[in-house]
Amino acid sequence: MIYNMNLHPEPYEMIKSGVKTIELRLNDEKRSLVEVGDTIFFTNTQTENRIETIVTELYKFKSFEELYKELPLDKCGYTEVDLPTAKASDMVAYYSIEKQDKYGVLGIEVRIVKAHTI
Repeated sequence: MIYNMNLHPEPYEMIKSGVKTIELRLNDEKRSLVEVGDTIFFTNTQTENRIETIVTELYKFKSFEELYKELPLDKCGYTEVDLPTAKASDMVAYYSIEKQDKYGVLGIEVRIVKAHTI
């Protein structure tokens, strides 16, 4: 399957450079269909440039609290400077606790296939 996901410029550039290899999302109806081997096109919300990636691993958790304890946060978009203050509550800005409780959360590990510049 092929999926499209939007990213703000900073995480987009981190994936493009290979620094960020795990994208964090709510495991809602759309994301629960994602499987290893699927293609995800990440689109920069500012430039509309796209990165074509292949899903190499999926990590499913009940909450970001659990995910943050298990996954390497430097692969999830935190810089070395940010790591000491990284906390699961950072994700509440994107996904409420109620939605995390309802759907669970997902770490999607990807490998870049090609960057598409507009």
